[in-house]
Amino acid sequence: MANRINVNSEELKDRLVAINRVTKVTKGGRTFTFAAIVVVGDGKGVIGYGLGKAGEVQAAIAKGVEAAKKNLIKVPVNKGTVPHEQLARYGGAEVLIMPASEGTGVVAGGAMRAVFESAGIKDVLAKSKGSSNPHNLVKATFEALGLMRDARMVAAQRGVSLEKVFRG
Repeated sequence: MANRINVNSEELKDRLVAINRVTKVTKGGRTFTFAAIVVVGDGKGVIGYGLGKAGEVQAAIAKGVEAAKKNLIKVPVNKGTVPHEQLARYGGAEVLIMPASEGTGVVAGGAMRAVFESAGIKDVLAKSKGSSNPHNLVKATFEALGLMRDARMVAAQRGVSLEKVFRG
C-alpha cells in the first residue's frame, strides 16, 4: 500500500472495532491488560487502523487512535461505492468486496462494516471467508481497499486519456 497520506487529525472520526482482555499469569497472580483495534476515517475516502495495548480500556483505545492516525491510506470512492471487485487475504481472513447499486447499504460483517463506514463507502457488498478474527479481517479489508484503482488512476498508470479507459 504505497498510497499513504497525511490528513488534519481534527476531521478524523475514530471507531472501536474490537476490544480484547488479555491475561498474563505471573508468580504474584494474574495481570489484566486490554488490546483495542481502532479504525479512523474522515468519511471521504481516508482511513487508517491501529492497535493499542494498555492496562486500562480508555488508554488502549487512545493508543489505537494514535497508531491509526500514523497509518492512513486514501481509498477511491465512486458515487458512494467501490470502483470494482477486489479479493484480498491477510492471515486466515479472506475478504471479497463488490460494488453495489445506490440504496443497497453496507452489506458486511462487524469488523468490515466499521472500515467501510469510516471510509465513507455507503453502498457495498462484502463477504468474509475463513477466519473471523477482527484483527485479520480489518487488515484484509485494508489490503483490498488499498488495491482499489479508479478510472483516473488507471488512465495515469497507462499514460492514456480518461475517455480511452472508458472506451476500452
